[in-house]
Amino acid sequence: MLSWLLVSVGVIVGRFVLRRIVQNMRANGRFLTAALIIGANEEGLAIAEQLQANPKAGVWLAGFVDDELGPGSELLPDVPVLGSVDGIGSLVRQHGIQEIIVASTALPREKLLQLFTAFGSEDNITIRMSSGLYELLTTGVEVQEFGNVPLLSVNKVRLTGADMTMKSMLDLTLSIGSLIVFLPIMVAMAIAIRLDSPGPIFHLRGVVGVGGKRFNAFKFRTMYVDADERLARDPELRREFELNHKLKNDPRVTRIGRFLRRTSLDELPQLINVLLGQMSLVGPRMITEEERVRYGKFRMNLSTVKPGITGLWQVSGRSDVSYEERVMLDMNYIRNYSIWFDLHILWQTIPAVLKSRGAY
Repeated sequence: MLSWLLVSVGVIVGRFVLRRIVQNMRANGRFLTAALIIGANEEGLAIAEQLQANPKAGVWLAGFVDDELGPGSELLPDVPVLGSVDGIGSLVRQHGIQEIIVASTALPREKLLQLFTAFGSEDNITIRMSSGLYELLTTGVEVQEFGNVPLLSVNKVRLTGADMTMKSMLDLTLSIGSLIVFLPIMVAMAIAIRLDSPGPIFHLRGVVGVGGKRFNAFKFRTMYVDADERLARDPELRREFELNHKLKNDPRVTRIGRFLRRTSLDELPQLINVLLGQMSLVGPRMITEEERVRYGKFRMNLSTVKPGITGLWQVSGRSDVSYEERVMLDMNYIRNYSIWFDLHILWQTIPAVLKSRGAY
């Protein structure tokens, strides 16, 4: 039994180390696969940007093939338009292409059939086609048979199986440990809030969770109980709040509240939400139903994962980041989730909190 356990652990560790070695070599420009993207439209550009943002994927983008734009057009740095679909055969040979990625919204059905007929049986060339929903969906799609008909099925949640189990275990163990460690600090903060200004210790914020379900997120109260009235007295601050849902010099915040926000200690009670299964340690920003509208075409993706106490937004500047950038950071996290990504963000959270970067 012990030998089986040691072998299993050894295989897992060995595969992880080997995978990291290959990823690092790819990030340094080795073992790259040459790829073409057919379609320089919105979907094709979104695919290219994602591949460029992930050098460990080991893909070298030779360029785009597009019938609308002429050769030499450059929509992204170092990724030019090489020619039209009719000349793809010579482009494949010229650049040693191994991957042909088709933005499905870029070609009519007849040209798609011609493309798959020409390259579908080539041993050294792989054709991949996007779902046509890439820039909208972060959960991914699967090809499933429905009545013996292969159809694309949209995943309702981002994490399933082993990924969900590992993330849940990480949330449970770290949140319990953190509550034990920070309990004396939380008690001290509760007393300080009581002494600083009249009102409750906790603030309950109604936010949106998985599946669009609403729940109350716990935070230490950092504002005066008449916060709304204070904001209403200053129309300029009101406009700033409606634009960013944040205020740099917020008259509603108490003295102890400024300290709690600057150190992020006001968010410690959200560990309770993690234990209740409503939140995760790492995830997209928690937002209200009113804020959800500002995510536009991306808002459906927020229902696929739990909001997090920390995330890409928190380690990328927090309130110093524009609202549009926050949205894209959240989408980037959902699309690229891995347990290692979570651990990396947790590690990056430590210096971000210590430096109080963008915290107010």
